[in-house]
Amino acid sequence: MPTIKFHQDLNVFQKSVEFVMTIYELSKSFPKEELYSLTDQIRRSSRSVSANISEAWGKRKYEKSFVAKLTDSEGEARETQT
Repeated sequence: MPTIKFHQDLNVFQKSVEFVMTIYELSKSFPKEELYSLTDQIRRSSRSVSANISEAWGKRKYEKSFVAKLTDSEGEARETQT
């Protein structure tokens, strides 16, 4: 198993970035009347998944903070799914 030096090396981070790009492409086809509500919200919550993973990596030495950020990331992923 290779040594992980940066959060970008994490498979889960890489998948979350792919997820953001997929959401962005899919949301381009949303109705124009949803541009400032649904489209904006789903894009923000999907981007927040990888942002929270990145923050968790920075706090990995502090277990409670690390877990809290991963929990936030999971919450954003669930919001995006909803």
